[in-house]
Amino acid sequence: MKNRISFLLLFFVGLAQAQQLNCSVQINSDKVATTNNQIFKNLKTSISDFVNKTDWTGEEYKQNEKIECSMVIIVNSYESNQFSASIQVQSTRPVFNSTYASPVFNFNDKDFSFRYVEFENLQFNPSNFDSNLVSVLAYYSYMILGFDSDTYTLMGGNKNYEVAQQILNVAQQSGYKGWSQNDGNQNRYFLVSDVLGGTYDAYREALYQYHREGLDTMTADVKASKNKIIDAIATLSKVYAVRPNAFLTRVFFDAKVDELVSILSGGPKVSLSETIDNLNKLSPLNTAKWSAIKL
Repeated sequence: MKNRISFLLLFFVGLAQAQQLNCSVQINSDKVATTNNQIFKNLKTSISDFVNKTDWTGEEYKQNEKIECSMVIIVNSYESNQFSASIQVQSTRPVFNSTYASPVFNFNDKDFSFRYVEFENLQFNPSNFDSNLVSVLAYYSYMILGFDSDTYTLMGGNKNYEVAQQILNVAQQSGYKGWSQNDGNQNRYFLVSDVLGGTYDAYREALYQYHREGLDTMTADVKASKNKIIDAIATLSKVYAVRPNAFLTRVFFDAKVDELVSILSGGPKVSLSETIDNLNKLSPLNTAKWSAIKL
């Protein structure tokens, strides 16, 4: 497994042979009545080519090392090259010595409006705002890279998050929603600001404990691995002590809730009463799922 952290940060990112993402792109246009459905097919191709063929970091990834992810765009309206949509972004990472892929990031961004001219070439320069389509896609590409790196190396995603924050800072002047703290408290602004701010470092520590110390050692010692995952939940509880119902806590469980129920319900048995209490405190919206965990 490569070191996903040792890479050269490129300030001008273009198409190259060292791509890092293997992203499945879907465009759902069921809500839109139009005679030109080809525009959505071409949009899908443009986005897929942009995300998958851009060299985001300058680091060489083998085909089987690329980060598996997906972007599902639901178009709510379309007129005169103007799109109003939402985008669901997900990513996974492989677990060592297994065929299992663990969900890492799962986020639904409902403020995704952009202009797209058919067949236009999408290019990214982190110092400029060229279009909201490019900025949002690049932003989430770097967030995916950051979260993935955090699961392999403690606090390993900083360089990727910093580029995402640079994209945010430049895009804030565009007037598009989702880039500002005034656009709500669970958007692009708060996602990268909270990750980098230091207040919620326990979230990033928990990512590392959960994946690298927990899941990646599961084939060697299941019980010890389960206890490491329990330790990760205890670490995440430090976020609750700082701010109950924190945004990043929701981000964590949006990706992990079903996996956690499966892991904690299986054998061998470990002490879970305190962990269940922590889970109910951290994510009360999932109380019904936590109650299904077999103690």
